[in-house]
Amino acid sequence: MEFDTIAAISTPMGEGAIAIVRLSGDQAFEIADRLFRGVGGKRLKDVASHTIHYGHIIDPKTGQVAEEVMVSVMKGPKTFTKEDVIEINCHGGLVSVNRVLQLLLNNGARLAEPGEFTKRAFLNGRIDLSQAEAVMDLIRAKTDRAMNVALGQMEGRLSKLIQKLRQEILEILAHVEVNIDYPEYDDVEEMTHQMLLEKSSYVKREIEKLLQTSQQGKILREGLSTVIVGRPNVGKSSLLNSLVHENKAIVTDIPGTTRDVIEEYVNVRGVPLRLLDTAGIRETEDIVERIGVEKSRQVLREADLILLVLNYSDELTSEDENIFKAVEGMDVIVIVNKTDLDQKINMERVKELSKNHKLVTTSLLEDKGVDDLEEAIASLFFEGSIEAGDMTYVSNIRHIALLNQALNAIDEAMQGVDMGTPIDIVQIDLTRTWELLGEIIGDSVHESLIDQLFSQFCLGK
Repeated sequence: MEFDTIAAISTPMGEGAIAIVRLSGDQAFEIADRLFRGVGGKRLKDVASHTIHYGHIIDPKTGQVAEEVMVSVMKGPKTFTKEDVIEINCHGGLVSVNRVLQLLLNNGARLAEPGEFTKRAFLNGRIDLSQAEAVMDLIRAKTDRAMNVALGQMEGRLSKLIQKLRQEILEILAHVEVNIDYPEYDDVEEMTHQMLLEKSSYVKREIEKLLQTSQQGKILREGLSTVIVGRPNVGKSSLLNSLVHENKAIVTDIPGTTRDVIEEYVNVRGVPLRLLDTAGIRETEDIVERIGVEKSRQVLREADLILLVLNYSDELTSEDENIFKAVEGMDVIVIVNKTDLDQKINMERVKELSKNHKLVTTSLLEDKGVDDLEEAIASLFFEGSIEAGDMTYVSNIRHIALLNQALNAIDEAMQGVDMGTPIDIVQIDLTRTWELLGEIIGDSVHESLIDQLFSQFCLGK
């Protein structure tokens, strides 16, 4: 498969020590040689692969030096894209890196689309679709756990398991074909039914195992949408600042200081939280605060985890009781804050309201109880889980949906055998299972889906 030669900046824009401009395609060496002048005058196409060379980028039109660079030379197919790849390391300034990129574009390269380097790696057979998606997960990982899951998927852990399951299904389909071609042999039919049930049960168990990891995997990949709720002035913004370890929210003794939803990512014991500090939920005549309260109610309905904050030095109010009703049936950690002050809250009533939730006491002013809270968050979603190094996690929503569909398809095949459904009808459900698993790794997937997936990648990746 041949493509044109693409170029893009592969490092974040801004000021830095070094920036990298990447070039990939059949004309990569030819384009780079038009611009690069190295020590000794060697052309890049003549040097050894996987070597780096000092020199300058020259503007061919003027002959002037455009930038001082180090150029990495990698000859296909032993590259990420399996094409010839040039990486130009230049000074990390906006002007310098854009000047190098523009010269490449003026001399035969095309600006890469978002994710096009990874897309070429997939289309050229270097990686499958699940590994390609893991590249973006690796970039976006916000905790060590999330990064390890992405690394495992990038190395092909999920791909190998999916391929193994598809091979099992192919063996079943082969026996089904024998049964269809030689219906006169009863022993063949009996053996086919028995093997179909055994192997289908194995495939079903393995799919179920993967789906059991999906909740944790999805949390690690996307983070928990965590909402801090409570009446005004109970310490919600102080809690946000304590978890983030930075003064992100304004903290005052004046109720209603927080008027909008404040969002921040935080790593709590390996669990990534998308932390939302909300305006205090109460009835108010202030029109701006009222809008903030309505936003609070909206994000509450969409949250994965609720941190419900109460004030140790205030009596429970009807507003507190209403918040408990609003979060009924959700994952909630109740936090009784300001334990450094005199107790006025009825803790027995709090324990009664919190009987289905975890309960933590804190004094955020004195930095007490934060460790207990972090432990409660981590154990709520990872308690009893096996964080084994060889465990295969499923974290991608697309993969989870396809696994659920594959599970339904193989269930229907097994039910068909139990009900005595003709074997050629059962074969349809088995083939459907095989195809659905293939969509995870990209063996049977529509081109428009591939374009959509890679369009979400970074430019230059």
